[in-house]
Amino acid sequence: MNGDEFDVVVVGGGAAGLFCAATAGRRGRRVVVLEHNARLGNKILISGGGRCNFTNLGATAAQFVTHGSPHFAKSALARYTPADFLALVERHGIAWHEKKLGQLFCDHSSRQILQLLERECADAGVIIRTGCRIERLAPGSGTGPARWEIATPSGPLRATSLVIATGGLSFPKLGATPFGYRVAEQFGIAVVPPRPGLVPVTWGATDLADYGGLSGLSIDSETQAGPDTPVFRENLLFTHRGLSGPAILQVSSHRAPNEPFGVNLLPGIESLDWLVARQRGGQTARQALREAWPERFATAWCARHAPDRPLAQWSRRELEEFATRLRRWTLQPAGDEGYPKAEVTVGGINTAELSSKTLECRRVPGLFFIGEVVDVTGWLGGYNFQWAWSSGHAAGEAA
Repeated sequence: MNGDEFDVVVVGGGAAGLFCAATAGRRGRRVVVLEHNARLGNKILISGGGRCNFTNLGATAAQFVTHGSPHFAKSALARYTPADFLALVERHGIAWHEKKLGQLFCDHSSRQILQLLERECADAGVIIRTGCRIERLAPGSGTGPARWEIATPSGPLRATSLVIATGGLSFPKLGATPFGYRVAEQFGIAVVPPRPGLVPVTWGATDLADYGGLSGLSIDSETQAGPDTPVFRENLLFTHRGLSGPAILQVSSHRAPNEPFGVNLLPGIESLDWLVARQRGGQTARQALREAWPERFATAWCARHAPDRPLAQWSRRELEEFATRLRRWTLQPAGDEGYPKAEVTVGGINTAELSSKTLECRRVPGLFFIGEVVDVTGWLGGYNFQWAWSSGHAAGEAA
């Protein structure tokens, strides 16, 4: 095999691409990773507040959003599990801790996960080229097993398998590009239109006037995009432009951009009983809700939603309607903070185009798509890294 000929070319030096390359390399495949940035793993390095939430112990297909089969992720997740990656982390001597809800973080630095991947690639004989942009790729035209011809500034490459691990559009400052979607378009592969996911939402003018001064406040809440979507109990954070925090990021991936969503402002509490119990003390709704919320939020929210008289003077109907509003405060954001603040990209390569076992394109043999470029989006909390490991492993075993 000549110096410019490989069994596998992996495009993208992030979590999925590096893990796929190491997996294929361990099988004896000659592998090269092409990364257009000057360094590998930019998104890994900033993840988890610099400590990398590298997996979630409870990861199953149920924690992923896809517009195709809800079972698509099952095969890859079953064949490379959170326990498998945790064992690898421990083999590399990386100290870790569980923060909450199965979320595993490095004790020290995200850089340790990138170093793990770099060592795995080195041990598997993987060649890595950074600062390498692809000028053109096409099916191979010559004789022999090479299916792909890839033009780069440093010369052409030929390969039997081509793995696209270029990620989505989130964090453009880190080098995100639509390259993977353009490859799909080149070969007539269907793409679910991408949009920002796990992203803060922004207020319209009226809500901004009422709540824009609450920046920095955080409250316990439950959010839900619709009746057939998950309920997330997490903190909700007010920002100077809208809402953020885990509860908002989670629900953002499940709602269409123009759809309203609901917030339960008294999670774990039967709101009507709670209000009735506070009728006897002569309190207004605002005074009562200061028990559960920060005072500034109670004041701002009740100014808009509650009669300014003691609860004892409310009719039963008023109490019931107010209790319903507490259980489901319906919000209609004006928009979201977009890809610069989005943790992930929702949408991508349509899963109907891919084998769930190998991530190979059904209609284009030798072409694989893995990681975030695929229409498989995990919840907040380590799920998207686990999809990177699992999908990368699946393709690495087959490419």
